[in-house]
Amino acid sequence: MTATASIPSLDGRRFRMVSSTTSAVDPDAPSVFTYWERDGAIWGDYEGDTVTFGRFVGTRTGDSIWVSFVHVLVADGTVVTGDGESDLEMTDAGLIRLVEHYEMHGAPQLSVCEEIAAV
Repeated sequence: MTATASIPSLDGRRFRMVSSTTSAVDPDAPSVFTYWERDGAIWGDYEGDTVTFGRFVGTRTGDSIWVSFVHVLVADGTVVTGDGESDLEMTDAGLIRLVEHYEMHGAPQLSVCEEIAAV
């Protein structure tokens, strides 16, 4: 994490997708993401909803992250690749929100993921 970051480390945190312009999010079984962070590097995995499994790797600069991703779709096994940038925000509940900007199917997309509170 860089010195200019105001959002805590993403290391070991889990997030659930709450909205996406790419597809309707199943509120009962959304995609769930696990993030790891060390020395400015970001990586992790995800699964659920329309995704069988996925992986990502990237970098963090302040309160923004950039990742490349690859995942396999549940519907037909298609492999999807891309990259995107996320702005990190704090919610009123003190959890982290990721506002993700990426391109898919030749058009700009937006999704929002929110941290799953630790139990």
